Amino acid sequence: MRHVDFSPLYRSTVGFDRLFSMLDSLGQPDAGQSYPPYNIERTGEDSYRISMAVAGFSEDDIAIEAHRNVLTVKGERKEDSASEGSELLYRGIAARAFERRFQLADHVEVVGATLKNGLLHIDLKRNIPEEMKPRKIAITTAPAKSAKQIEAKAA
Repeated sequence: MRHVDFSPLYRSTVGFDRLFSMLDSLGQPDAGQSYPPYNIERTGEDSYRISMAVAGFSEDDIAIEAHRNVLTVKGERKEDSASEGSELLYRGIAARAFERRFQLADHVEVVGATLKNGLLHIDLKRNIPEEMKPRKIAITTAPAKSAKQIEAKAA
C-alpha cells in the first residue's frame, strides 16, 4: 500500500491542516472494527441519529465526547462479581471494551444521548450560521432613464 507524505504541504499552507489530517486518516484502515454495530439515520432535514447496540452496558460504563468535529464513544464494562460461587461456562454476550469514532461535518452538534433497551441513541443537529446559509436575491427591473444628451459645439 502506498503512503503519501503530506509534511511538505504542512509547511507551505496555512489553514489547510485539517484537510491534510483527514487525507492522512483515509489511508489508515479501520482494522476491520465492527463492534459495536451501529446505524446512522436521518430523522429530519437537519437532524440525524446514531444508534449503537451496546447490550450489557449501563450509562456509567459509556463515555461520549465531541471534540473538533470528532465524536468518540467509549465503553468499558466493569466486571460483575455479584454471583459468587458460580462459574461461567460460555460467554456469548460481548463485554469487551470498545472505542468508536465518527467524523462529524462542520456545524454538526450533539444534541443528546439516551440509552434504552440496549441501544444507545445519539442525536445530532446541523446548525448552519445565518451568514453561511444561501439567500435569495430579488431581481428588480431598472426604471427606464431618459438619456442625457450632451450638446456638441460645431467646429
